[in-house]
Amino acid sequence: MSHRCLAVLLTVTAVGVLSVPVTGQAQTATADQQTPRTAWGAPDLQGVWDFRSITPLQRPEELADKEFLTEEEAANLEQETVDREERLLNRPARRTEAGGNVDRGEDGALGAYNDFWLDRGTTTIGTRRTSLIVDPSNGRIPPVTPEAEKRAETRRAYRREHPADSWEDRGLNDRCMFTTGLPIVPSAYNNNVHLFQTPDHVVMLIEMTHTLRVVPLDGRPHGNIRQFVGDSRGHWEGDTLVVETLNFHRLTGIRGSTPNAVLVERFTRISPHAIQYGFTVEDPDTWTRPWTAEVQLTKNDEPLYEYACHEGNYAMEGILAGARAEEKAAAQAANQGSR
Repeated sequence: MSHRCLAVLLTVTAVGVLSVPVTGQAQTATADQQTPRTAWGAPDLQGVWDFRSITPLQRPEELADKEFLTEEEAANLEQETVDREERLLNRPARRTEAGGNVDRGEDGALGAYNDFWLDRGTTTIGTRRTSLIVDPSNGRIPPVTPEAEKRAETRRAYRREHPADSWEDRGLNDRCMFTTGLPIVPSAYNNNVHLFQTPDHVVMLIEMTHTLRVVPLDGRPHGNIRQFVGDSRGHWEGDTLVVETLNFHRLTGIRGSTPNAVLVERFTRISPHAIQYGFTVEDPDTWTRPWTAEVQLTKNDEPLYEYACHEGNYAMEGILAGARAEEKAAAQAANQGSR
């Protein structure tokens, strides 16, 4: 796992975050005359890009139809975030107690890691939006279809009865094999992507789990092999790179989507220091309508560090051994009760 020094981040953010210009509107996704270009004339998307943001993917229900925060609300939210991060960083160390969720501890504390290792960001990236989702207009993921709800309940019922019969009953997260960057949205840490370009390809190296996506630009058709990162094809629409991804593996996907989901992403270099990134997800077998979100990528002058997760990971061994121990204890209790 890589990290940025949070103490420095807090100091810099506290001084500069409230001076970020905001307009109350998303920045127009069009390349300008200052947009850097490659030797072959395409907008230059190369480099490390940071997509940290405290703006949630979905608009909180209590904000209803409020699309943008006021300047005062955004400033207060950002300052509260800085204060919270500083408080968690400086709080006395405490031993984590076993609980229902490894990611959440007592009194706002973390479960697995202390706050030093996390880097969620502290700003709304200047747009003051109340959600990354811009369509539907309520800023929330559309309702799922009856078929999708039935699939989810079937999975939940199976997991209740078969939580760890074998490694096949466990998710990819237990083995640090989960994919990220499909689409690119902020998470708890490692919110960086390194973009590489040639005239015929764009490559995306996502910091989290070192997910690698290779996107041909030469007009070749989609293949028919389902992959963990799907099957991507890209083309330019003016100065915007459009990437269409389909053929997802059954073990991956986007928030419970089926392997038939279609992800369309758009990258537009809107300044020397920013890329406007947007994506649309469509899967009629999961949601009642497509949905779209926008994230601003900010140039990061730091290198992308190696991500490490699976080395020394004994989670699967522990999970399966624990399940066998629980089964043995239950069998012994049943035998004693039948005497």
